[in-house]
Amino acid sequence: MSTPNPPRDDPGQPQQGPPQSQGYSYPNLATPVPPAYPVYPHPYPYPAPPPKTNWWAVVSFVGADEVEVGDCIAEIPQGARVETVETVDCRQPHAGEVYAQLAVPDADFPGEDAIVEKYASRCEPELASYSPAAAQDMSISLVYLHPTEETWERGDRAVHCIAVTLPPRSGSIKD
Repeated sequence: MSTPNPPRDDPGQPQQGPPQSQGYSYPNLATPVPPAYPVYPHPYPYPAPPPKTNWWAVVSFVGADEVEVGDCIAEIPQGARVETVETVDCRQPHAGEVYAQLAVPDADFPGEDAIVEKYASRCEPELASYSPAAAQDMSISLVYLHPTEETWERGDRAVHCIAVTLPPRSGSIKD
């Protein structure tokens, strides 16, 4: 039989031998002990939080007639009819930026050709007002979104001028 260890006088010295039970009994570790609280598959009983994302990495699809000056467009849509565009924060890579919105007078639909003829040439001077440096940048080309007969019936009365940068860039052309 071994003699019990004397109490430790010096806390800096390790205690020799097994821990001394001072009237407490240790449960048999092989026997499961029911928890005192409900067990959930994650640390709290609420839905798991969403994964961390960059707060600025917001992407949305908007109607082509709903874009506003300063919106950045992820990709320039191809085709004669554009219904929606994908807008992103300008700090993300993007292919275009809306730099002007030209109002078309409210009247009977003048026809797409008449709108293009009257308003397409007005986009270039607007770029110089929005960003003089971009107006001098030869890597920037210009496109525009204009009302169609269908969007005209829904109240679309604007031509949206868009500066296109290829390859896509991050940051506004105003910066």
